[in-house]
Amino acid sequence: MKYLNIVQGEFISRPNRFIAEVMIDGQVEICHVKNTGRLQELLKKNAKVYLEKSTNPLRKTAFSLIGVEKGKDIINIDSQAPNKVFYESIAKREICLPGFEELILLKSEKKYGKSRFDFYAESPFEKAFIEVKGVTLEENGVAMFPDAPTERGVKHVKELVLARNEGFETFIVFIIQMSGIMHFKPNDKTHKEFGDALRYAYKNGVKIMALECNVGFDSMQINGKRIKIIL
Repeated sequence: MKYLNIVQGEFISRPNRFIAEVMIDGQVEICHVKNTGRLQELLKKNAKVYLEKSTNPLRKTAFSLIGVEKGKDIINIDSQAPNKVFYESIAKREICLPGFEELILLKSEKKYGKSRFDFYAESPFEKAFIEVKGVTLEENGVAMFPDAPTERGVKHVKELVLARNEGFETFIVFIIQMSGIMHFKPNDKTHKEFGDALRYAYKNGVKIMALECNVGFDSMQINGKRIKIIL
C-alpha cells in the first residue's frame, strides 16, 4: 500500500482524538488523526511524524497524520491501513488463510448477526468471517492490542464464536503496523475483557493470526512474517 503527497512534520499536541497540531515547514497546521486510539507512547511532543496531504480543497483539514517515528522505526497509525494491506496481500496471493489456499471470493464489510465483519471469504470447501485489527502499541519488542478499551472489539470476538458454532471458519487477524516484533499478546492491563474474549474465542476454534508489516514513510506492506501469539 502506497500513500501519495507525503510530508514530514513535528508533533505538537492532540487537542482531541480526531485532530493534532503539527509543525509543517515552520507553520502550525491542524491535522486529521486517522486513529482514535490513545497513541500516548507515540504522539509525544516534538516526535517526527508523516502526513498525507489531501488533494480535496474542500476538506476542513489539509493533512492526515499517518505515521510516527519511534526510535529508528516508523509506526503506521492509519486505522484504515490494516484492512487495505490485508486485502492487497490476499488478492496478490502474498499471504493466505489456512484452509483458503484456493480462495474464490473475498468480500469486505459482511454482516452477520449483530456485527459487520471486515471480510467474508469462500473456498471450494469452506466459508469464513474475518475480523482485522490494527496494532500500533509496542513495548520492548512485544506488540499488544488494544491500546484503549474496545467494547466493539469484544462484541466482534464473541460474534465470531457464534459464527464458528454455526459452521463457519473464523479468523481474527492482527496486522502489526511495524516490524521487529518478538511476539504478540492481548493488552490485559488496558482491557482485560478483550483479552478474556480472545482466549475464549481461541478455545472455541476461532483462528488467531498476527502478521508483521514493513513500514516506510509512504508505504506499508505485510512482510510475510507470522508473529508468535501468547494468550
